[in-house]
Amino acid sequence: MESSLVKDNPLLLPLNKEKTIYDGFITVQERDFRLRILLPPDRQVKQARLHCCWQLKHLLHGYEHIVKQRQQQSPDLVTFILELKTVLEVGLKSRHECRSIPPPQYYAQLISEMETLGWGKLLFIDTEFRTLRLKAEDSSRRQHILNIKLKSKHPVEAPECSADLPVPLAITWTPQSTLEQLHSQFLLLLESLTEFWDVLDEIDSKTWILEPEKPSRSDTMRRIAIGNNTSIKVEVDPRHPKMLPECCLLGAEHGTRTPASCTTSGMFWRSNSRHLPPTKNLASVWSVGYVTPIVLKMRSLIRCAMTLAAASHFTRPVFTSGCERSPPAGRASTLFSESVLTAASLLR
Repeated sequence: MESSLVKDNPLLLPLNKEKTIYDGFITVQERDFRLRILLPPDRQVKQARLHCCWQLKHLLHGYEHIVKQRQQQSPDLVTFILELKTVLEVGLKSRHECRSIPPPQYYAQLISEMETLGWGKLLFIDTEFRTLRLKAEDSSRRQHILNIKLKSKHPVEAPECSADLPVPLAITWTPQSTLEQLHSQFLLLLESLTEFWDVLDEIDSKTWILEPEKPSRSDTMRRIAIGNNTSIKVEVDPRHPKMLPECCLLGAEHGTRTPASCTTSGMFWRSNSRHLPPTKNLASVWSVGYVTPIVLKMRSLIRCAMTLAAASHFTRPVFTSGCERSPPAGRASTLFSESVLTAASLLR
């Protein structure tokens, strides 16, 4: 038992030959706590008295009954010390104020990096100088926030970063990295998503959005109202926002039913193409967000999600309830700029 006690707790040593008095330190999560243990002559742990430093006493506040229980159940001192350290680990994880304080170099490094980055980009910093919020602006003047949680060994350890994005925030970090470099990586990621947000902003400005009620920059889905208790759900790929999105009609069965054969789509296009903007380069005009209400003369063709091939005057259904000839979205040609054209009947 003695060899195991010394091995696990090399800073806790006996002070007498009887080994009834132990004094020193126990180490938990790289923190040392002063502890003195007084055992009775028979060395029964149940009757032992504990004296500790104020930090350890403060940490064990609220856990006294657990420590007492572990003391009564432990057959020897080695087992009790192990149980005590387990309780301390739980206390350290649950108490924010018991976290280790970074060295002075940490604060000097942080201030130096913020001066290089610019204090104007700092939106928030907590009292422990661990959590930061940096603002960023993309080329379309949209405002974004980068949340950073620094480790106590910054910059050796990589910080935890998060942001309101539709894709994972992958950050490259080395011990030589700085907050300025981190912010630059974030800006590059924002620029790669500019076209995606342009598409969604266009949808939001030109359609009646049912869901989400308050879209965030990480949302890739929009449910658009197209009349008569019917809506269309559009899922846009953040990496390929101009490609054919996933579409699904939602609503009552009588409102979303389409004919078994969709051979009339050409007639549908010819009779309603006058509603589309004149242009020689359709690829430069059409986007996912272009939605035009079209007055249909056939109730059976109400509300179809259509794709427009930019190089030809033909349309084909993407996903319409009851349509047998709807091609899978994966067959969309990359040679064409395709978009969703939502047709809504304005007839009663």
